[in-house]
Amino acid sequence: MKTSNKGIGIKNIAYAGCLGAVGIISTEFGIIGVLPNVAGHYHIGIDHAGILLSVFALTIFLLGPFVVLSTSGINRKKIMLLAISLFLISNIVSAFAPPFWLLLIFRMIPAVLQPAFFSAAVGTIIRTADKSEQHKLIGIVIGGVALAQVTVIPFTAYMSSFYGWQISFVIQGIISVIALAGIFFFIPSIPIKEKLSYGDQLVILKRPRFIISVAFNVFLISAWFSTYSYFADYLGKVKLMTEQQVSYMLLLFGATGVLANWIAGKFLSKNIVRTTAFFLLGTMILPVMLYFSGTHFYTQIFVIAFWGIMYGPSFLTAISYMIDAAPEAPEFANSLQSSFGNLGVSVGTLAGGWCIANIGIMSTPWLGAGFGILAGLTMLMREILDRNTNAQKINLTEKRS
Repeated sequence: MKTSNKGIGIKNIAYAGCLGAVGIISTEFGIIGVLPNVAGHYHIGIDHAGILLSVFALTIFLLGPFVVLSTSGINRKKIMLLAISLFLISNIVSAFAPPFWLLLIFRMIPAVLQPAFFSAAVGTIIRTADKSEQHKLIGIVIGGVALAQVTVIPFTAYMSSFYGWQISFVIQGIISVIALAGIFFFIPSIPIKEKLSYGDQLVILKRPRFIISVAFNVFLISAWFSTYSYFADYLGKVKLMTEQQVSYMLLLFGATGVLANWIAGKFLSKNIVRTTAFFLLGTMILPVMLYFSGTHFYTQIFVIAFWGIMYGPSFLTAISYMIDAAPEAPEFANSLQSSFGNLGVSVGTLAGGWCIANIGIMSTPWLGAGFGILAGLTMLMREILDRNTNAQKINLTEKRS
């Protein structure tokens, strides 16, 4: 049944999913804006504090696919509500600034159901919306990532400069409550009528085209997060910005990301590969712009705007690229994108932290360019594989005729 099904209200699902994404991303990436403050509070290095981001991502990578498979037969609304509830609990505990080891644990707990949330939201759209509308509606859900970056993340960074880093978790908790209400009231009960068997879903793991797409996903997200994870620290130490100026840059970064996410959703409906390749180029152009832009504040406005535009659609393009390689198992493909995308978050964050500790924070954008080149090579590999496969099909058809 497609978008004409009024009982499902596919647009309501997309917008409620977007609201939930805002709550999730505010918790996962909100730490980026206050990472220097957290490091100072616990008297640890910025690379050590970055573990708060990477442990969240690693949890998703290790458990995400198994959780999605095991919950694939459960009512999607219940899964989404349970996922956001865990994020709310995490924020409540974190707001009390517990010992660092306990803070790490409560960063891991909500990460367990993060892929299940996105799988439920995106999978429902794929199963119910017309193909011509799917990327736009998925763009609304994933737009919550950019929306969190333009609203909650810069706002919490700004408030933390006055009231301490704990206030960021209070704000994120409030967002989680709002997301819970939105899902409860605006998403109808969505029981699973037709559940794919584990075998039908796992078969995509045997396909070279999908494996290459997984590698692309890891390299793409690693490219961006090797620098973005240390966004506040980079702008403070390299571009000599104050905490307030950094919060303004986070706002600009998110605003341009929202716009770019909307534009990418339209172009992905026309050509997934070209759109993905275009935004990938940003990982290689950005370090050059950062290197030659100096420390003049107003010059940085242009650079950060470009950064936000090229980064904003990264998760949307990665999801579309992965699902395109496994259209028969979209929910599982989406969960793998979330898992391996978060592996990319972890790899990028850890690699960036290593570079900061051993080379210096100025090196992180160039590390991102290296990951970007690897992502480009995997795209090239998939294109070569597709051409060879198409050529074999043509030869087979000619022989039969």
